[in-house]
Amino acid sequence: MTETKPTNPKDLIGITKQPILSAVSTASILYEARAMADGVEKYGAFNYREKGVRIGVYVDACLRHVFAYFDGEEVAADSKAHHLGHAKACLGIIIDGIEQGNLVDDRPISGRSPALLERLRLERVAKKAEKPAAVPFTSICANGPDCPLCAKPPAWWTEADGEWRP
Repeated sequence: MTETKPTNPKDLIGITKQPILSAVSTASILYEARAMADGVEKYGAFNYREKGVRIGVYVDACLRHVFAYFDGEEVAADSKAHHLGHAKACLGIIIDGIEQGNLVDDRPISGRSPALLERLRLERVAKKAEKPAAVPFTSICANGPDCPLCAKPPAWWTEADGEWRP
C-alpha cells in the first residue's frame, strides 16, 4: 500500500471525478485500439455512427472472436489483431451506438435466459449441498461379518452423521 502524500487542491478535486480512467488496463485498451485500427482501414473511422449499429451484427462478430480465442487462436488471420481486442471493439461499437442513439435493435423478442441461468445456478448450489445417500456397510469377506479384518469399512468410505457412505 502506498503512503498518502500531501497534494495540491486540484488533485483533491480530481480524485473525486468519475470514471477513473486509469483503472482500465492499458494492454486492454491497446488490444482494442489495434482492432479498431483494422476497422478504420477497412471501413473508415466512426463509420458506424453514420449508418447506425445493428446489434446482431456486432454481437455475432464479438462471439466469433471470443470463440476463436477460446478455441486456441490468439490473433485474427486477416488483421493480425488479437481476437479479444476485436471482441472489445465490437462491444465498444455497440456501447457507442447506445450512447449515440443510433442503435438498430434487431435482438429477438426477450427470452428467459436470465431466469434460466439463475435456476441452473440454484440447482448447482443445491446439488453441492446434497449428501450422498447412506449405504449400509456390509463385508463381502467369506469369513462373514464378524471377521476382524473386514469389520471396518474400507478407507475410501467416510463416516458422516453416524452413517458410512462411499
